[in-house]
Amino acid sequence: MKILFFDDFKLGVLKGDAVVDVSQVVLDIPHTGPGNLISGLIERFGDYRSALEKAVATGSGVPLKNVRLRPPLPKPVNIDCMAVNYMEDGTRKEPAPINAFHKSPNCVIGDGDTMILPDVPAAIFEGEAELALVIGKHADNVSAANALNYVFGYVNFIDGSARGLPPAGNTFYQMKSRATFGPMGPYLVTADEIKDPHDLHVRLWNNGALMQNYHTSDMAHKIPRCIEWVSSIHPLEPGDVLACGTNHRGLNPFQDGDLVELETEPLGRLHVKIRDDLKRTWARETRLQRQEKGLEGFTPQLTGRYAKV
Repeated sequence: MKILFFDDFKLGVLKGDAVVDVSQVVLDIPHTGPGNLISGLIERFGDYRSALEKAVATGSGVPLKNVRLRPPLPKPVNIDCMAVNYMEDGTRKEPAPINAFHKSPNCVIGDGDTMILPDVPAAIFEGEAELALVIGKHADNVSAANALNYVFGYVNFIDGSARGLPPAGNTFYQMKSRATFGPMGPYLVTADEIKDPHDLHVRLWNNGALMQNYHTSDMAHKIPRCIEWVSSIHPLEPGDVLACGTNHRGLNPFQDGDLVELETEPLGRLHVKIRDDLKRTWARETRLQRQEKGLEGFTPQLTGRYAKV
């Protein structure tokens, strides 16, 4: 099932190319807004699934192109992001030590929304194409052997980053948790529709040019181990998001006017616009292309405030 919010945060389910409004089915779930409505549905999904399926089967829906999609998880309690969690197409000799970071729930935006690059002296702005999983039930010290039983579903996620901010070596929070730096969507796909989350093709385009192009089989610490490790540090609750990391070789600078598209095939295609009021520019190249030229470090800023002349 592909679950989404649309227009004024009505709950919907995708049926082909149409959206069926199922908000009447979940009226009795206690909630104060769309954030805890979706987490409440996830927690009680077994009780509501048959009614949702019936509503979808009998409803005609409205064309997807005629609605405004919203983030399928508007404000998760936790967004945990795995760090350096890919083998980079076999170029890493061994996995990096398992690690993660928190990202603010206030950074979430949805399909068709705009990532805004702030007026800060970042060396570069990038967005990491990632597969993210959504927790389905309370998870505390979960074993890897049992971890996939705690996954409700999967969603596309872009981990926005403002890299190179001062002071050096102490920037993770201000690099990752900026407003609008957590695009996700276009919808949440239940786990039963994903045969193997380690057998998915992840692609990101910038203005139509394919930049990131990798496979989740390249993941260093697989999903069960990630859930085991994160849940050993703090409990995870229904609706929490765990982003699985990225292959960094295709990362490229995001700039004003860009249209970024992320597709993990079973999860649909997420569209995000980029706005930079300072109109800063960088060369159009990926990290891999830069390395192949024998160059080190980030692609340097070419024009605009903070450019180093």
